[in-house]
Amino acid sequence: MTIAKAILCLENGRTFLGESFGAQGETTGEVVFNTSLSGYQEVLTDPSYKGQIVTMTYPLIGNYGINEEDSESEKPQVEGFVVRELSSLPSNWRSQKTLDEYFKEYSIVGIQGIDTRALTKHIRDAGAQLGIISTVDLDPQSLREKLEKAPQYVGRDLVKEVTCNHSYEWKEGTWSFPGGDKKPSRPKEERFNVIVYDYGVKRNILRHLVDEGCDVTVVPASFPAEDVLGLRPQGVCLSNGPGDPAALPYVVDNIKKLIGKLPIMGICMGHQILGLALGGKTYKLKFGHRGGNQPVKDLVTGNVAITAQNHGFCVDLETLDTREVFLTHINLNDQTLEGFQHKQLPLFSVQYHPEAAPGPHDASYLFKQFCELMKHAQAN
Repeated sequence: MTIAKAILCLENGRTFLGESFGAQGETTGEVVFNTSLSGYQEVLTDPSYKGQIVTMTYPLIGNYGINEEDSESEKPQVEGFVVRELSSLPSNWRSQKTLDEYFKEYSIVGIQGIDTRALTKHIRDAGAQLGIISTVDLDPQSLREKLEKAPQYVGRDLVKEVTCNHSYEWKEGTWSFPGGDKKPSRPKEERFNVIVYDYGVKRNILRHLVDEGCDVTVVPASFPAEDVLGLRPQGVCLSNGPGDPAALPYVVDNIKKLIGKLPIMGICMGHQILGLALGGKTYKLKFGHRGGNQPVKDLVTGNVAITAQNHGFCVDLETLDTREVFLTHINLNDQTLEGFQHKQLPLFSVQYHPEAAPGPHDASYLFKQFCELMKHAQAN
């Protein structure tokens, strides 16, 4: 069998020659790396990766195949995928197809056989940047010229490309081993109607809300705040999503109208949107936080959680009014803001992913905290 060559070229001129898998063709995006040891299917289908080419630092990918149940959205969202070695023989009782077959089905271009450690170190030194993977053009000069014409990542509204078109209800809870016990639902009098703004929502956020006794309705990113209030929910969850939050003024203006009216929980992009709606600013991190091993300290309890993260932007705490909000969580690797809470109003947010998928479950208690916030608001 002939193995097709592929090339990854970065905008600063660094190139990596490897082998093609998945679809043939060409793709561009911001090149980033993810440090998770497993969970590549959840990474691939996370809408927060729209506009990005993802590099996995773990060297062997595809070894347990692909199945229908572990997807975090309806299809893979990455622009391209970079791995050290693609497993040709997946082994797992839930596997339904290979990663190569999956990529061919959805026309995703992948490259393997490159030094992903060197690429990761380069991104850490030079920062995340645009790149192009090609199986049809192996000329670095030609590829650099194409990158000069490619759309930039900063300032681009990627949420509109991944949000739902229409509102829908979500009823599925978290997956359990067949025959295993499911979490008991709350009694009817303690259930909560929750609106989830879809900026690129991961399904596991919705599953955790259902597990906590929430009746979940998902709405598009541009869904008017007035219509949300008309549905009379007990709370609003602002989901994760891709790209630059500063490119979403229509989203920020919408959320401003909900602050103080309902309990609000923000996750990742939702956290950034909430920060902007409260008058803060965001900035781009050099290479972001992506993976399942980010240590975050809870400054309220002193506990440290190992968290799942996927973001390239951060809320600047110095731009928030500390008379209104206070810092609740901080990243122990670089001391960046990971969570805040309002001093008077029922709202809080975190920069990391309490729903994991993939990643540790240290932070899943935050969904219960959101429900307690709604319960307290109802009582008052």
